[in-house]
Amino acid sequence: MKKTYLTLLAACLIGLAGCEKDLNQAPISSGSTPTFYATQADFEQALNATYSMLRVSDNGGFPDRQLNLSETRSDNIYGVGDAGVRDWEPVNNFQTTLATNPYIAEAWDSNFSGIFRANTLLDQLAANGSVVDDATRKRFEGEAKFLRALYYFDLVRYFGKVPIVDHALVPSEVGKIQRSPVADVYKLILSDLQTAIDNLPVSYTGTNVGRATSGAAKGMMALVYLTRSGPTYGIEGPGLASNEYAQALKLLNEIIASGKYSFLPKYSDIFSYTNENNAEVLFDVQYILGGVGLGATYPGLLVPDTYFTFLKIPYPSGGLEIRPIANDLLNSYPAGDVRKTFNFAEGFTSTTGFKETRWLMKKYLNENLKGSNRSDWPINWIVLRYTDILMMKAECILHGAGGTQAEVDAIVNQVRARAGLAGTVSNVTLPQLMEERRREFAGEGSRWHDLVREGLVLNVINAWIPKEDTRNRMSRNIDANQIIYPVPQTELTSSGGLYQQNPGY
Repeated sequence: MKKTYLTLLAACLIGLAGCEKDLNQAPISSGSTPTFYATQADFEQALNATYSMLRVSDNGGFPDRQLNLSETRSDNIYGVGDAGVRDWEPVNNFQTTLATNPYIAEAWDSNFSGIFRANTLLDQLAANGSVVDDATRKRFEGEAKFLRALYYFDLVRYFGKVPIVDHALVPSEVGKIQRSPVADVYKLILSDLQTAIDNLPVSYTGTNVGRATSGAAKGMMALVYLTRSGPTYGIEGPGLASNEYAQALKLLNEIIASGKYSFLPKYSDIFSYTNENNAEVLFDVQYILGGVGLGATYPGLLVPDTYFTFLKIPYPSGGLEIRPIANDLLNSYPAGDVRKTFNFAEGFTSTTGFKETRWLMKKYLNENLKGSNRSDWPINWIVLRYTDILMMKAECILHGAGGTQAEVDAIVNQVRARAGLAGTVSNVTLPQLMEERRREFAGEGSRWHDLVREGLVLNVINAWIPKEDTRNRMSRNIDANQIIYPVPQTELTSSGGLYQQNPGY
């Protein structure tokens, strides 16, 4: 069948394939949408299928997307290929021919598939929700709207204007929806997050650990306010220059005051395979081992096949090359900073004698707790963590939302002390805070978004290119049009002229 734009027509025809009994169980078959929702268990399976779109796609899901489209795009990675052009290299090189890139298509398709699942569940809650007890129905609505907001926020940050779809569509409706202004998309995101804040519990126990909480919704809303407050750059991108730092700060202070989260004293413990869902985590994408399609692919995404050989892990070749860590990032770590050696490896020599001298990302790899293959790692992907809450608070204060410079300095010094750095800093500025964030969140997919949000991206990247681009792969400076990605070409074609391509592509 011909691919339709939004991938919604296909989704309407296949219903809710891939529903799960719980967050860590293999997909099961499902019936068609009209007859599926007969019991509370059916609704829960559909909700779990909505969560599953965070981890399941042709290119690895939400975590892989952050590494491919944010980390690789930023000044943290110098992602040039050694053996032919890889799909990630045009992303790294700011090429203007990305409309046919599979990573771009995945970001659009997977997010809208998640939105379709959330919409279907919400529609069915409205129509048939009487089979669910009141408290659970309220929670299901909150979780579905949290996920829909997260999917839409991902779309806005990467594409700017996107179609607003707030209910499950029949095929005849698909071809009538245009891309909406970013401000209108944000209205839906904020409304959904407010419902999530109102409806969700502060925590879970047992098998429900890992679901969205009210704290996660507050943290996500604060990040949305910060992103909206960023500059417009004269494009229809994620920034609206809305000056909503006070709104963000209020939410961040509520999270801090709740006492539900804490700043772990050891950096490596945040990402430990044996310490998942720890006190630092507000929301993460859940993974488990077992060779049943529920393991993570992202830990080895930036790692070459030869590194697995070096580790004596007998995995089949994935055809992956190294995406080297940028020298500019490596050189930014002060002497003694424990995050540098935890996050990165300084090259290696394989058993075949191949010697790699460039640094690579090893932040999420634990070869002692590996899965059945290189795409089956058990470690969760942290979407939002408590250190981010603290550093976003500092960001709001520096934008004049309230608070004091002493609070900003205290937050930054707390982060630096955990990294093993002696002494303190004072009078921290916004550019300095962003550099501290760069070192703290390296490999977590936030760097590109941070630069965009703070109005730094053009100056930082255009100063970085001539320093880092030793292979002359980046032919020119970037302009504001490269802040967002192009609409996938398949969507332009299928929409029959309803969409216009983002400028610059």
